[in-house]
Amino acid sequence: MQSNCIGEASRTCFNTCCVNPLLGLPDPHSSPLSTAAKTRTDFATAILSSIQPTTFFTNHETLPSLTESVACLQNALPQYLNTALADEIRAQEYRHLSLSNHVCLDYVGQGLFSYSQLQDCNPAAEIASSSSSVAVSPSQVDMEVPFFDISYKSVNLSSCLLHGCQDSEFEARTRKRILRYMNVLEEDYTLVFTANQSSAFRLLADSYPFMSNQNLLTVYDYENEAVEAIIESARRKGARTLSAVFSWPSFRVNSKKLRKIIVNKNKPKNRGLFVFPLQSRVTGSQYSYQWMNLARENGWHVLLDACALSAKEMETLGLSLFHPDFLIGSFFKIFGENPSGFCSLIVKKSSISDLTQSSTSMGIVSLIPAKGPLQKTAFDQIIHQTPSHKDRDQESQANGTKSKQKQPLISEIIELDKKDDSSGDPGIEFRGLDHADKLGLVLISRRNRCLTNWLVNALLSLRHPHSGNGIPLIRIFGPKIKLNRGAAIAFNVYDWKGERVDPILVQKLADRNKISVSCAFLKNVLLSENSQEEKEKILEKSKNGKGDYGIGVASISIGLPTNFEDVYRLWSFISRFLDADFVEKERWRYTALNQTTVEV
Repeated sequence: MQSNCIGEASRTCFNTCCVNPLLGLPDPHSSPLSTAAKTRTDFATAILSSIQPTTFFTNHETLPSLTESVACLQNALPQYLNTALADEIRAQEYRHLSLSNHVCLDYVGQGLFSYSQLQDCNPAAEIASSSSSVAVSPSQVDMEVPFFDISYKSVNLSSCLLHGCQDSEFEARTRKRILRYMNVLEEDYTLVFTANQSSAFRLLADSYPFMSNQNLLTVYDYENEAVEAIIESARRKGARTLSAVFSWPSFRVNSKKLRKIIVNKNKPKNRGLFVFPLQSRVTGSQYSYQWMNLARENGWHVLLDACALSAKEMETLGLSLFHPDFLIGSFFKIFGENPSGFCSLIVKKSSISDLTQSSTSMGIVSLIPAKGPLQKTAFDQIIHQTPSHKDRDQESQANGTKSKQKQPLISEIIELDKKDDSSGDPGIEFRGLDHADKLGLVLISRRNRCLTNWLVNALLSLRHPHSGNGIPLIRIFGPKIKLNRGAAIAFNVYDWKGERVDPILVQKLADRNKISVSCAFLKNVLLSENSQEEKEKILEKSKNGKGDYGIGVASISIGLPTNFEDVYRLWSFISRFLDADFVEKERWRYTALNQTTVEV
């Protein structure tokens, strides 16, 4: 893995010692540690001053306006203005989000295409949407057939890696673009398309020699179907499954315990498989890539789960220098419109020989370009997708949610006449990936950092009225205001009596206000000896039937097309829970409108 922008990446690596490009370069005469500490302090101070007046809010009607709020953020962090290019891309390429007044904070992974590509290939959609102030449903315009579909291959993973999967030209070009986007060299790695993240994990587990390397170690602070799939598969082969644990309620990884597992001197040199996500896609907690180095030095194979990484984060300096044995990345079609897609299982060529012939092939897929009546060939003109309906919680999105909202599936693919700059071959236009490449690692990291921390600060400013110093409306699990945190926030809403509002209810009410959030279950919690009482009061049993203790939370993810208005609207919605009768009013309102009753 070799970065295309080492100079840029070195300024935004995952280590806290790195300098935040948002706040400028350090004084060359100051020490790195003192500069890093000052940078973190200055950033936190700026975030705290980004909401004026600097006070608690006890009534949703007293919140500053959207215009006032964005002005305060820009005054506190002037460098946020340098991310205006992302706002331009949002306005030009994702108009449907504004037209439909929809806030999407439940997407995790990388978007392949932009919505404007649909308009480029369908003039009827462009005319309809531009002539109306109301968003036009894609089902109202003339569509042909999906630009690509997936079909399952009956092929063994090891055989596919060693001898190829008989790719079509379409797949070969798509694979080349994905590898380039993931900052992975073709000469070092091989990529296999899978139906979703669970399929990728299960395929690898079924081929991994757990009989001789009998440990599986995972680092996840939340319940994840894909992780459960690899654990179950490993256990069937007799593996010993282990997990990192996380401190309550900060959800920092317990370094002492994790190091002890990785460096266990009583175990043989071939330790097993270390599954590492670098950051939690639920809490936003980040972990040093040096854990991968430590695992490699102690005989572990390393699987890097890159599904939760923000766009371009595969180009951080640490990942540019470290080459994991396996990687998994998740891709969906269109942000805010089409969560279907696929996963990529990427295997280091030198590690293929470590895998065994598995008895199953379920999960490997082909990408098939569809042909419609208006097409001469699969590649000589634009192809677009027939609308249908699927749940937003598709595994290919791999976001761990169970949202009930339905969305039409729309996207298209364009064969370019020009040559691809990096390969010399005709390219397929993945405009969503192109936008990420255009914005670059520094701008994306800067923007995500500002939006995420501003929202954390805004949520923590909400307090129930008439409760002394004010009972906090929100409790955040994981990092709060922090320079280095992921672009995800896990939180719960509490009423004026201090009782938690069911996260699923929060999700339903948000959905009715056109704001899509996720729900998740935090687990692997490490409580101190003095916290058992808190365990009984706060922690609950998972519904997976395995006796795991944790806590259900609402969760949001900030993606490349997310803008300030999106996070402001979430803040404004959550503030309505300051009204003690908000839930009852919502129940009555939707019943009166003859809609489905929101059940508490």
